[in-house]
Amino acid sequence: MEIFSEYLKKDHLLSQVDARVKLGVSLFILAMVLSYKGLAFPLLILGLSLCLCIKIKMPFKAFLLRFSEPVFIALVIVLIKFLFSGKEVIFSISLPTSHFSLFTLTGHKDGLMDGLQIGSRILGAVSVVAVMGFSTPFTEFMAGLSWLKVPRGIIEISLFAYRYIFVLLEDAMVIYNAQKNRLGYSNIKRGLSSFGTLAGSLTLKAFEHSQNTTTAMLQRGYDGNIPMLKHKPFKLSEVAVSVLLIITLGVVWKI
Repeated sequence: MEIFSEYLKKDHLLSQVDARVKLGVSLFILAMVLSYKGLAFPLLILGLSLCLCIKIKMPFKAFLLRFSEPVFIALVIVLIKFLFSGKEVIFSISLPTSHFSLFTLTGHKDGLMDGLQIGSRILGAVSVVAVMGFSTPFTEFMAGLSWLKVPRGIIEISLFAYRYIFVLLEDAMVIYNAQKNRLGYSNIKRGLSSFGTLAGSLTLKAFEHSQNTTTAMLQRGYDGNIPMLKHKPFKLSEVAVSVLLIITLGVVWKI
């Protein structure tokens, strides 16, 4: 159940901090990043988060996987805002098309700034979530959400979904390798047919796992209480440091 932070060593500073404290600080920082009017604060948070990622020794492959998609989205938003939004024109280029007409490509200064602001917010927010995710086991993260009064049904579904994602992934790899060894993906038609069979088999296995899990839990007297969601008392030192951090970042955000 700790694949959520499997890439990390458990002896760094953040791994010892209460998940509720990390979750609270992360939510405050996310609110400040998303509400900031400018580039400085989100980029500051991005830089601090990247330093923390290096400090907790996040593997480079995991780093690329986590940040590649948000970086791509941010670049697309910047490009769209730069070319199709704004009033202050930087350049204008007329390009010929296949119908002997001209297509005008225009760059806007104010559109570029708007795109950079949105992109910086995306990267800053994602970096905060990345640090939170890679420094906190999934069960502790769910316990923190339980403390924030997130509905118990959502937490239960999330825990079971997280548990069986990897079971279904293993089943999918077994079926896929068996199909591949039998040339099930030798052409497009057979590949689509094999993929349909794979999806159907996984759906049936998901229902089977859910029924077996429900039966097993009822037989063991499950009453809706999950022991792993019980909370320990807060440490005064962690709370004091987190409050000081929030106040400091709040002052920077206000400036």
